[in-house]
Amino acid sequence: MQPELNVRSLVHRMGYRFRLHRKSLPGRPDLVFGPRRKAIFVHGCFWHLHNCKTAHIPRSNVKYWKPKLAGNRRRDGKNIEALQGEGWQVLVVWECEVRDMSELKKRLRVFLGKVKH
Repeated sequence: MQPELNVRSLVHRMGYRFRLHRKSLPGRPDLVFGPRRKAIFVHGCFWHLHNCKTAHIPRSNVKYWKPKLAGNRRRDGKNIEALQGEGWQVLVVWECEVRDMSELKKRLRVFLGKVKH
């Protein structure tokens, strides 16, 4: 939850306005920029099996965790494909990327384009 709040706060300070978790969109993206037709998902590295140090399958109860986390990843892919099929551009921000806010800010600016006043 904290990484998502950090991204929201950063995007808002940058001057962009957005809606949260629009139920009418596949996967209910975390941030939705309707007129721009852009959506951002903020994914926890553990829960969405990112390829980084934070993400790992727990050693205990592997029979539960392996399919659970792999299923999350499959669902994410399907939701992103569905959004793109509806003409949306999608950005995934990983929990580990939120640690470097200056780099994240550059990435968000490129993805979102100019701020409209």
